[in-house]
Amino acid sequence: MSAFELSDEQRAFVESVRKLARERLAPLAHAGVAGRLNRPLLKALGACGLLPRLFPKRRGGSAEREEGIGAMDLCLMREALACECTEAETALALQGLGGHPILGGARAELAQRWIPRIASGEAVAAIAVTEREAGSDAAAIALRAERDGASFRLSGEKLWISNAPEADVFVVFARTTQGAGARGVTAFLVEGGAEGLSGEPLDMLAPHAIGRLVLDGVRVGEEAMLGRLDEGFKLAMRTLDLFRPSVGALAVGMAKAALDASLRHAGERRQFGVALREHQVIAHRLADRAHDVEAARLLVYRAASAHDAGRGSTRLAAMAKLFATEMAQRVVDAAVQIHGAQALQRGHLLEHLYREVRAPRIYEGTSEIQRNIIARDLYR
Repeated sequence: MSAFELSDEQRAFVESVRKLARERLAPLAHAGVAGRLNRPLLKALGACGLLPRLFPKRRGGSAEREEGIGAMDLCLMREALACECTEAETALALQGLGGHPILGGARAELAQRWIPRIASGEAVAAIAVTEREAGSDAAAIALRAERDGASFRLSGEKLWISNAPEADVFVVFARTTQGAGARGVTAFLVEGGAEGLSGEPLDMLAPHAIGRLVLDGVRVGEEAMLGRLDEGFKLAMRTLDLFRPSVGALAVGMAKAALDASLRHAGERRQFGVALREHQVIAHRLADRAHDVEAARLLVYRAASAHDAGRGSTRLAAMAKLFATEMAQRVVDAAVQIHGAQALQRGHLLEHLYREVRAPRIYEGTSEIQRNIIARDLYR
């Protein structure tokens, strides 16, 4: 497979995912409660075989690779879902983000207990890194994990955590060595019903299941540690290295949906006696945005292909996420302008995309952080 051209098999897969999202997943997404966990949607993602693709067969998934899904397959799946149903795309991605640290860091018996349930959509996973003072600077994590005999007690707060507080299992990153920055953070598996764990949902611009977590002396055994003591940051980075290019794929999917809507509207809507597409200012805007989408897609595919070939780099992943998410904002904004007032009406596709497209420029590393990563790497 060339990074510049999909194989027939890949094209067929993308079309099958789009059809599935359109006909089966979108109705479940629309039937859910905005801002709350949609368990029927997650179970459908498992039953239709998409969630299992994230995890290897040896752990109850369907991926042939020992480490689970490859970056390219993940990008194709997220782009296809985002074109048709952003809620389904988000639900799938969050299961992967919550499940992969367990896959890569948990002891065998713990992974075997949770990964098959996450892959089927029966159990909801979440990754809890962000705090009020530890967003872009994840090494500033303050939530404490203190030794208590053979166990740890976790105390502190996590904020803006996807699937919180309703998830069944959380991967919580906590400070185990004071003053050590990124080298003093450890990841722990915390079950949703743990004593001392509480939280509340947050009302966000795009109504996803996002909330606040409070850990008040939550006790976890040493077996709940994911990876080695003080090496949780490495585990987080391995997960993000896989998922960061696919954030770009999500952005490409949303941009493609907005561009397709604009093309339809500009071909049907008449102003001053001719179709909008006949006005040069509109035609040029469409041409520029189509160029943006294609350029972003190629950069995303390049980063994903390099990752799967073992030649991936943090710089490529950062470039893909940065360019694609910034691009999607431009494309959706242009689509709103082309549609006019109707695009601002609650329930319109573009009103939905206008709210959805903003967050990817912030999570998993803001656009500013991606630029820092790229600039540092240029001088290595």
